[in-house]
Amino acid sequence: MSVQYFTKEGLEKLKAELNDLKTVQRPRISAQIAEARDKGDLSENAEYDAAKEAQGMLEARINQTESLVSTARLLENSMVDTSKVMVLSSVKVKNHNSKSTVTYQLVSETEADFKTGKISVKSPIGLGLLGKKVGEVAEVTVPAGTIKLEVIEIS
Repeated sequence: MSVQYFTKEGLEKLKAELNDLKTVQRPRISAQIAEARDKGDLSENAEYDAAKEAQGMLEARINQTESLVSTARLLENSMVDTSKVMVLSSVKVKNHNSKSTVTYQLVSETEADFKTGKISVKSPIGLGLLGKKVGEVAEVTVPAGTIKLEVIEIS
């Protein structure tokens, strides 16, 4: 798995999720399996089958999250080069199509949350803005068509 860059907040959130999966979800599913096993014949026990399937999905999620945490790298705001758009940059852009101005923060895929203005560096807009400098225009193809975004400010 490749290295993923996280903000301090994003990495803490990921670690908290992993802790919840291991300390809350895992024991709960184990209890469900034990309860279903106590009900008798396992060959015709739908509760047991469902609990085992849920356990398998939980363990897969735990493994995936552990792998993500092990390859995570913390990005500090002081490490961000503001001369061009890069991971963790906050970018104020002007949409030439709608004449509106919006600010995005480019983050890893796992931290992306469009409602809070955090977009993935691997999204069409994120990829289009990467490496741009103030004054440059990025032409980005999105589902609604092509938009032109002018970089106004990088912080």
